[in-house]
Amino acid sequence: MTSKSVSTTARKSFILDTNILLHDPLAFLNFDEHNVIIPMVVLEELDNIKDRHKDVSREARVAIRSLEEVLKEASPEQIIDGVPLTRVQGDHQANGTLAIFPDYELEQNDSVLSLKENDHRIIQAALEIQRKQSPAAVVLVTKDINMRLKAKGAGMRFVEDYRTDQLIDDIRLLSKGFYQFSGDFWQQVKEVSTQQEGRDAYHTVSRDVLPQVFHNEYIIDETHTFASRVDSYDDKTVTLQDLGYERMMAYDAWGVRPKNIYQAMALHALLDTHMDMVVLTGPAGSGKTLLALSAALEMVVEQGIYEKIIVTRNTPEIAESIGFLPGTEEEKMAPWLAAITDSLEVLHRHDESMDSSLNYIMNKANIQFKSLNFMRGRSIQNAVVILDEAQNLTASQLKTLITRCGENTKLVVSGNLAQIDSYYLTAVTSGLTYIVERFKDYPGSATINLNGVVRSKLAQFAEEHL
Repeated sequence: MTSKSVSTTARKSFILDTNILLHDPLAFLNFDEHNVIIPMVVLEELDNIKDRHKDVSREARVAIRSLEEVLKEASPEQIIDGVPLTRVQGDHQANGTLAIFPDYELEQNDSVLSLKENDHRIIQAALEIQRKQSPAAVVLVTKDINMRLKAKGAGMRFVEDYRTDQLIDDIRLLSKGFYQFSGDFWQQVKEVSTQQEGRDAYHTVSRDVLPQVFHNEYIIDETHTFASRVDSYDDKTVTLQDLGYERMMAYDAWGVRPKNIYQAMALHALLDTHMDMVVLTGPAGSGKTLLALSAALEMVVEQGIYEKIIVTRNTPEIAESIGFLPGTEEEKMAPWLAAITDSLEVLHRHDESMDSSLNYIMNKANIQFKSLNFMRGRSIQNAVVILDEAQNLTASQLKTLITRCGENTKLVVSGNLAQIDSYYLTAVTSGLTYIVERFKDYPGSATINLNGVVRSKLAQFAEEHL
C-alpha cells in the first residue's frame, strides 16, 4: 500500500468502524493510496461519545475535528463520492479519498443482521458497498473481534484488524529484555578486554558473540555464575557491565530479596536511577507489583531520591465514570488498585500493628492513587509512577502517560499479556507490547520478562497447566 502510481481499479476501499477512530483519530490517513469510507452511524457514535466522562471522549473529539478539516469545503455530492486526502497537511502518505456513506438510506434486509444495532448498520453498509464496488476489494476494518466474526458470517469477503501500531506478528518474538546463553558464557568468548571502574568491571567482547543486542539488555548463562548488562555496543564490539550473579541475588529493597535471577534483574533495573522507564512483563504471581512497590518505597523513603509514589491503572469501562462515585480520588480508585494494597500488606505483615504501619508508610512515601483517565495535562515531577495492568491499554493511552513524566521521574510499567480484558486488544496489538518493542533499544529504559511464578505452588501449577 505504498505505490502512489497504482491505478484506480487496483485501489481498495477500507470501511472504518468507530473503535478504529477512537483507537487512532487519524487512522483514515494510514491507508496510503486506498480509499477510506466512514458510515454515517460511525459519526453518530462519535457524537454520542464526545461529551461523555470517558477517556475516549477526547479521541472522539479529535476524530470529529480531523474529519471536519478534510470535508469542510466539500459539497454533499463530493463527500459521498470521496474527497481527496492529499489536501490534508502534515506528514502522511495518504493519496486516496475519504467518503461518508449514508447508511440511513438502507432498507431493512431480513437476510442480514437487524439494523437496530449500530454494529449491524456498519456491517450492512459494508455489504452494500461491497455489492456496489464488486469485483474491487472492500475491507471492513474493526478492532472488535466479535464484529469481525459477524461480518464474515454476514457475507463480507475481507475483514481485518487495524494493525498500523502492531510491531510483531507473534508474541513469542517479543523482546524479553535478557538473553540466556546455554552453558558457560565464558566458554563461548574467544577474546575479551576488561576495564575496572571503581567497583564495576566492564568486559568488551566481539559483536559475533552477541549479534542481536540492545541497550540495557541483561546477559546471563545456565551455569548461574555469570550476569551482566549491555552498557554499549557498536558494529564490532559489545561492552558488558559485570553485575555478578551472587551480588544480584543479594539485592534488597524494602526487605524484599529476589527469589530467582529474573527478579534480580528486575530489581537491578528498578533501583537504577539512570533508568527512566522499566517495563515488567510476565505471568500472574511472578512478583511484578511487589518488586515495583518495594523498589519505589526503597527509593522514596530510605534513599530520598524521589518525593512520592503515584500508582495508576486503566479502570474497566464500568468504572470510567469514576467522577460520579463518592469519596476522594484515592478512595474511588481503591477497588481497582487492590493489588497495590495487597502488596503493601505483604511487605508489612510481620509488623506489630500492620494497620498503623500501612498508614504511616502511605503518608511517609506520599503514595497517591490516581485514575489514568485524569492524567492528561499533568506534569509529574520527582516521583515514581507505577502503572499496573498495562496490557489493557492502547499505544495511544500509554503515550499519554509517558509524556506526562517530567524531571526526576521514574515510570514502572507492568502487565501480563495473557490476561487482556479489552474487547479490542490482543497480545500483539496491546500497547504494552508496543512500548516493549519501541523502547527496547532506548538507553534510558529496560524490559524484564519475569519467568516463573513465585506466588505459590498452586499458582505456578495453574499458570503452567490451565
